[in-house]
Amino acid sequence: MRDLGAALLARLWISLAGLSPETIALIFALGLVLGVFPVVGVPTLLCGVAAIVFRLNLPAIQLVNQVCSPLQYALLIPLGRAGAHVISGGRAGAAVSGPLLWRLAGAVRNAVVGWCCYCVPLGLLLYLILTFALRWHRRACFNRLESPA
Repeated sequence: MRDLGAALLARLWISLAGLSPETIALIFALGLVLGVFPVVGVPTLLCGVAAIVFRLNLPAIQLVNQVCSPLQYALLIPLGRAGAHVISGGRAGAAVSGPLLWRLAGAVRNAVVGWCCYCVPLGLLLYLILTFALRWHRRACFNRLESPA
């Protein structure tokens, strides 16, 4: 297990070599936010489209997406409940009745609304924090290399 983690980390660092701090922050933020999208299978497609649109490193964003896939499953119920709370306006929501397909569609709708309300703003905040931290780290490393011994 430890060798697998080391191999994934090595591949990630290789795929991020030479990229700007803004690009690295965008890869991590988009990979994480799109990777927890509450519809199974859709995050891979969304990350691929985001990589093409923003001209990002496709293997790096897909690696972040795949690493955070357990988080996607862990957030399905909390995002569904948060979305139901947003849709019902804080009232005790009545259970969706009807055929199983309609109940499943309502649960997916609630989870997507919860994702939009919580994950997207947190992703923007993560992007800003990562950009600041990576710029600061690059500046600190550059100053260390430039200072005389």
